Amino acid sequence: MSATLLAVIIALAIGHLAPGVANGLRQFGWYRSWLQWLNAQFPEGSLWRGPWGIALALVVPLLVAGLLQVAMDQPLWGFVGLLFDIVVLFWCWGPRDLDLDVAAVLDAPDAASRRLAAARLYPPGVDAPLDGASLVEAVFRNALRRWFGVLFWFCVLGPFGALLSRLSALAAEQDADALPHETLQGARLWLSVLEWPVTQLIALALALVGNFDSVLSAWREDNAFGLDSRLLANAARASVRSEIAEEVADYTESGIPASTALAEVFGELPELRDAMNLAWRVLVLWLAVIALFVVAGWVG
Repeated sequence: MSATLLAVIIALAIGHLAPGVANGLRQFGWYRSWLQWLNAQFPEGSLWRGPWGIALALVVPLLVAGLLQVAMDQPLWGFVGLLFDIVVLFWCWGPRDLDLDVAAVLDAPDAASRRLAAARLYPPGVDAPLDGASLVEAVFRNALRRWFGVLFWFCVLGPFGALLSRLSALAAEQDADALPHETLQGARLWLSVLEWPVTQLIALALALVGNFDSVLSAWREDNAFGLDSRLLANAARASVRSEIAEEVADYTESGIPASTALAEVFGELPELRDAMNLAWRVLVLWLAVIALFVVAGWVG
């Protein structure tokens, strides 16, 4: 757990202060080449070209990571293993700094620049809608895949888990065009399985750091616990709406009209700003829980 805290702090610090360095180090072009090589080797009707093909894509790099994780656990009283943990978590984080990507949208001088900046929050080939609800969903989808999915599986399985989360997300989204159709469907289903517990925990954290009733209403919707549910999107949008409503109410109590508060006080895209703030609060809560486990381990 102490390695997790240290690695997350390093990942956030380098990603925010030196985004070019972080982006340069977090390269997974080799994985795309690996997928393309597999695609060229296996004919129609093979395991690769079916829903279980993603297993072939994951097994080799994960086997290497697992063997390294075991081999480095003991040398130098675990220091080598700690360093390996930090390096892998940093490598799998991001790859881009979410905070800077959101700030680029908010600070864009015109609509064209804003749409170009917002494209970094959406998968390749997807139009970048700029309405508040879509941007809120985009922020939390990115937080799930850039931060929380990697962090959760790192806590559960160590570096093996962090790499599992990153490679699964790449296959299902960034490198989707390198996969046959059936393999891609299997990869997306597998990613949904990996993200299911993470989604539930993010929603729980949203209930604690945001508006509990708003998140509870999202949990009560149909299929909230299904693999294809929109729980995170619904909970995030409801939480942001509640946040903005409460802030506007504070200003209206001071005699400022709601329309003036939204236009002059909050500026453009208040939903995007509040979504990023909520994502940070959820991350801080997760890290606080990890810190409690660290302290409990030291005391124990």
